[in-house]
Amino acid sequence: MRLPAQTATGGAAAPQGGLEDRIGRFATIWGRAIFPVTATSLTRAEFEQHLVPLTRALVDALCARPFDAAAGQRVGSELVAVHCTDPEALAGTLGVVESYLVLYCGPEGHEAEGALGALGTLGTLGTEEYRSRCARLQHGIAAGFARALRERTLKEQEAIARSALTARIDAQQALHASEARFRAVFEGAAIGIGIADLEGNVLEINDALLQMFGGMDGHVRGRNISEWSHPEDTPHVWRMYGELVRGERESYRVEKPYYRHDGTVLWTNLTVSLLRDAEGVPQYQLALMEDTTERRLLNLRLRYEATHDALTGLPNRTLFFERLEKALSGPGGTRFGLCYLDLDGFKAVNDSLGHSAGDRLLVEVADRLQSCATGPGEVVARLGGDEFVALTTGPDTEEKATELAVGILSALSVPIRLEGRELTVRGSIGIVEGAARERTPAEVLRSADITMYRAKAAGGNRFEFADAEADARAITRHGLTNALPAALERGEFFIEYQPLVHMHDGSVHGAEALVRWSHPQHGVLGPDRFIPLAERTGLIVPLGRWVLEESVRQARNWQHQHGGSRLRINVNLSPTQLHHPGLVADTVRVLESSGLAPGTLCLEVTESALIGADDELLEPLRRLAALGVDIALDDFGTGYSNLANLRRLPVSVLKLDRSFTKGMQQQPANPVDVKIVEGIVALAHSLELAVTVEGVETGAQAAQLRALGCDTAQGWYYARPGAPDRIHTLSLSDAVPTAS
Repeated sequence: MRLPAQTATGGAAAPQGGLEDRIGRFATIWGRAIFPVTATSLTRAEFEQHLVPLTRALVDALCARPFDAAAGQRVGSELVAVHCTDPEALAGTLGVVESYLVLYCGPEGHEAEGALGALGTLGTLGTEEYRSRCARLQHGIAAGFARALRERTLKEQEAIARSALTARIDAQQALHASEARFRAVFEGAAIGIGIADLEGNVLEINDALLQMFGGMDGHVRGRNISEWSHPEDTPHVWRMYGELVRGERESYRVEKPYYRHDGTVLWTNLTVSLLRDAEGVPQYQLALMEDTTERRLLNLRLRYEATHDALTGLPNRTLFFERLEKALSGPGGTRFGLCYLDLDGFKAVNDSLGHSAGDRLLVEVADRLQSCATGPGEVVARLGGDEFVALTTGPDTEEKATELAVGILSALSVPIRLEGRELTVRGSIGIVEGAARERTPAEVLRSADITMYRAKAAGGNRFEFADAEADARAITRHGLTNALPAALERGEFFIEYQPLVHMHDGSVHGAEALVRWSHPQHGVLGPDRFIPLAERTGLIVPLGRWVLEESVRQARNWQHQHGGSRLRINVNLSPTQLHHPGLVADTVRVLESSGLAPGTLCLEVTESALIGADDELLEPLRRLAALGVDIALDDFGTGYSNLANLRRLPVSVLKLDRSFTKGMQQQPANPVDVKIVEGIVALAHSLELAVTVEGVETGAQAAQLRALGCDTAQGWYYARPGAPDRIHTLSLSDAVPTAS
């Protein structure tokens, strides 16, 4: 702190300026002296401004008449009010007042101002009087400071005592409320609550727990927990209980059953917690029990319903897969046998007698199957519809599976009386037998399903054992069936053309369009591999439409490339296409869009597709024939049709099946085949029908067929099916038949 300049006598020089300036400077000196020991949130400048009115009060008291030292006491109290409670603050205040109050505000200061009389009340007081008054003001400041500090201390102590009392009362009230709440929870809780000591003796129980155990207090209270063991207790229940009472764990939660006094079983969700005293020493154990008996029974019922067939009561697909998976995951050397049964003709029962009768039939079948599978490890299940499975395990499962299949077919052979009728039930069974850990349940069931359909295709009412090669063929067919739609979209199909040759001069008459599938995995597939699949899936209609469009377009290209030559194009129609309502419209649209004359197109229909055909089926073919499209009766002679029907059919060409030409491959030719072909040709020509023969592979065949009057032929003797640009490369010498 910078001190005022010293006078010649060694004292401090009186400050210059007005009274307010000197008051302000005094307050600054005062503030600098005590601010470091003051517990206040004010800044130094704010604190010094707070001291200005206190300084003014001291100046007024110093100069007042009569003199009143009480002003000093008030200043001391104000210091305490602004948190100047440190003894150093009082000492600093008294030092500043003693050193600077008279100097700044006494007669020296007034004389320096040159206006002593201007203060009015100052009069002619001497310097000693001022110093006396200053000392008394210091005493007053100290007294006021001490009194205010004592009062403040008393107030704080009183507040602390009041707070302690309030806290004690609040704690007692909280404890009382807590005990009341605990008692309310304990008595009114919906779950059972019990308290036991560390020896397991039950000390307290609530009403809910008492009711769980049958409502008899003597059967619960006072008993020891060890008496409540149950055969279905899991092994770790009592191990965790021992750890808890030894203080090694704080709680555990388990599902535990208890016996009631009447012998019934109570199932609970049990939570046991360890209660410790204030020092942390284990003292009691608290048990919370939730009665889950009804929930458990409900879950068991739901589990049964979820794993058993509602109609027959047999295990369903879900439970059977669990059993099968368990059998297949057994130790090495374990074997299994699975019989997959499908009833033959069950749909006819539903259609004729109704689904109610069909359900009763299934119930009777299920009962008979259960009577067959009574050995250890044997189980029967219903997979759905009229499909059942029987599983057996053991060392000799091949023999056991055979016996099981024989027993099932024998049990089904006994007629079932239903709706006043006796029904004989037949079934087809596929058997899969093998060692565990070799296949998955899905693979086993798929093999059994495939084998069952093989037994059904063989006539039914029999069983077949699974064959890996047959399974592979069936899986391949399934894969091809699934791949057909995408294959058409990706353009994997293409067409090869086999020439049709005039037999009298060997010229190319036309070509038959033969579709092929360029499969990405299996290579090029012939129509016999995928046309039946396309028939079953309905894809034959868009595929056949695509073949027609491509073939007609190619025929038109041939005309443009070879000076308008009218090569005929033969396109096969499947039975499904014959029944399609858009056949005529699609054919007309394709012909018109390509500009190909209708007489250039020949549609081939197999004889078997037209056996017993009525006028409605024949109408589309008649309309196409009326437009000029030729209709060929393909594979003639294999359908066992009535020859008189030829008069009704709108055909212009008969195509003899290759089975008739087979007997002519060697010389001399089979006379019976020769007579048959001769008769068919004569009949066809008498009806003004052209005759085409298939499967011509040797010159001898070609010569014989030409001699019999056949009009056109096709076969490897002339050309194999190939690309469209090969049709016009056949030379006359290649095609003219010669005698061998």
